[in-house]
Amino acid sequence: MKLSLAIVALAMAVPTASFAQDSTAVSNGQYPNTFTSGSANVSPFTNQSKRFNDWAISVGAGVPMLQSADLTSFKNGDGKTLFGYSAYVSIDKAITHAFGLKLQYDRGETRQGWFYTKDPVPTNLPASQQVAGRTQYDAISILGDINFSNLLRRVDNHSPYRWALHGYAGIGTLAYRAFQKDINGQRLVTEVKPFKFNSLFGQAGAGLKYKVNRRLDIEGRVMYVVTGDDNFDGGGYNNVNSRSENTSDNFFNATLGISLKLGKHESHLMWHDPLQEIYYKLDVLANKNQDIEVCKKGDADNDGVCDDWDRQLDTPAGARVDGAGVALDTDLDGVIDLYDKCVTVPGPVENNGCPTTAANNGPVVETETKLEGIEFDLNSDRILPSNTPILNNAVNYINSSAGAYNVIGATDTRASQAYNQKLSERRANNVKDYLIKNGVESTKLNAIGRGKKDLKYPECDPATKCPEWKNRANRRVYFEAK
Repeated sequence: MKLSLAIVALAMAVPTASFAQDSTAVSNGQYPNTFTSGSANVSPFTNQSKRFNDWAISVGAGVPMLQSADLTSFKNGDGKTLFGYSAYVSIDKAITHAFGLKLQYDRGETRQGWFYTKDPVPTNLPASQQVAGRTQYDAISILGDINFSNLLRRVDNHSPYRWALHGYAGIGTLAYRAFQKDINGQRLVTEVKPFKFNSLFGQAGAGLKYKVNRRLDIEGRVMYVVTGDDNFDGGGYNNVNSRSENTSDNFFNATLGISLKLGKHESHLMWHDPLQEIYYKLDVLANKNQDIEVCKKGDADNDGVCDDWDRQLDTPAGARVDGAGVALDTDLDGVIDLYDKCVTVPGPVENNGCPTTAANNGPVVETETKLEGIEFDLNSDRILPSNTPILNNAVNYINSSAGAYNVIGATDTRASQAYNQKLSERRANNVKDYLIKNGVESTKLNAIGRGKKDLKYPECDPATKCPEWKNRANRRVYFEAK
């Protein structure tokens, strides 16, 4: 397999990445196609099925520097640069992994001219330079936010994703009070109110973000503000503003800020790399003449899923598997489809997965049954859309049986036992409520929470000893016959 084949494989993977913001399935309640691995159930990202945070609050402070004006902030007269100050706060909404919107409020003061307005007028300057300005401003704007790091990402480099380059642009309304000082003293020369036609302004720029943790980002940002007003610098209508043909006083604003990401999910949409959702990752070697190494650790059971991501390393030959390498069991009866004689109808193991009936064709008689359950996000009791096919099958199974079932909730080993006990109870009760709403008699179900004492993988204590898929498997609800 040469490099050209890798390009074909990556081209086939790109459509998958476009759906990767939500790789979970949303079912209509019917049995999935037995002859597929469930890929027909993949749906685009929606607000109903989202698994990412998409709101944040940002604050920051910085230094504005008037650059294009009759009075500027850069090395004037005696060679001094006059620094102003600014601050901002914004409410941020991520629309996709690469685009968002900000509602931002800015407040600050620019300082410009040949001296600082709070200092005495220098007598060593020519008369034409014995003038300075100071402008206090407030601004409200809507900014578009483009995440270039996600937008331009074409392959998953399998590296920690902590730096991101953002671009911003938007318009808003600007209010300001411009003061001028000369040998006659200081006075207010221009005042503009907000929300008027002559108060519109625009700004654009770029920022570099660093992800500190799942809640906090730090960002350095440089914006260029176009005021559209020749009087913003405090030059007024006298001979100062007649010195050049500037029609807009513009300034740079360099800021340093933090963003607090809101929501209960583990990650934020803007930090999500869609290509990390693809199970098959191709590592192209530096030498283009060499073959491509698809699976670093091989594929021991030859099921098409690399051992790096395979959750069932001993899948029987010929068995269909899901994306995690687990053999499919369409009817969730404990008999994989390869050996199940009744693929879509649950039945006991001893009868090859087919139901058994009494002589009078009465209800199914069960001896011992244990249904596999569903998994949950970290610190969450929300039933994911991908779980609805499993729960709908459980409804059919339980209704067709004569027995009663325990709905058992469990957690991984993070957090305290008291917290995990309550979380496991909420998970179990949510599943019980779902089953009852979909037709199961309440008398057949009993919800039990076992906290972190019921681990599917006991070796994951503490959680740091295991890969995340094992910890996720411990965060589950499953069913046991009473």
